[in-house]
Amino acid sequence: MKNIFLLIFLCMAGQTASAQLFSKEKIRNLENFDKQILSWGFFLGLNQYDYQFNYEEDLPDILVETTTGFSVGLISDLRISEHLNLRFEPGLFITQRNLQYDPNYFIGQTFTDADLLREVKSTYVHFPLLLKVSTKRINNFKPFLLGGISTSLNLSSNEKNPDDNSAGEFRTKKNVLFYELGFGVDFYNQWFKFTPSIRGIFAINDELVPDKDPNSPWTGNVTTMKTRGVFINFTFQ
Repeated sequence: MKNIFLLIFLCMAGQTASAQLFSKEKIRNLENFDKQILSWGFFLGLNQYDYQFNYEEDLPDILVETTTGFSVGLISDLRISEHLNLRFEPGLFITQRNLQYDPNYFIGQTFTDADLLREVKSTYVHFPLLLKVSTKRINNFKPFLLGGISTSLNLSSNEKNPDDNSAGEFRTKKNVLFYELGFGVDFYNQWFKFTPSIRGIFAINDELVPDKDPNSPWTGNVTTMKTRGVFINFTFQ
């Protein structure tokens, strides 16, 4: 699915950029837009979150089935120089991951098919602070790279829930720290600036809340569990 997202994004950006580069049209839309010290906007997008596990023992991997989630948020942009901008992009990110366990985790124990599956639903309030590095504007488009750090508040973490996996509750930590890297293209229309971008996020801290039983088949063999994700955002300013 990540490859499909990337292919769609590259095709869309490539076709638009080609039209801008080779067209004889030289009228510059929103010519003074980037001279503003502060600018505002909003984004809509798609997201796909994954988990990276590290293990105590060499057992089969916990398989992560990812799903496509929805994102929405606001943008504030501070112009530092012609090619540098500082961006704050708070947003709401809704997603789900399904964890599939191998029966080898339950050797010597009685289990059902329901024990082999854990649905991890997440609702993140995401707060990224990003540095945007842009090239020189070419006609009505401008490519850029961006990177930075972020923190998320997972409203569906169940961190304080007294029930654990023995009662069917998979628990994660409420606060997560990330670093982020991405790229995109600004397209200047007559009335607004449209920006498709793709970004990868990588958790810094371990998110797993272990079960009370240190030998739990769901968490006992896991040393760390960290989120990885891909965002595709469509920004309007």
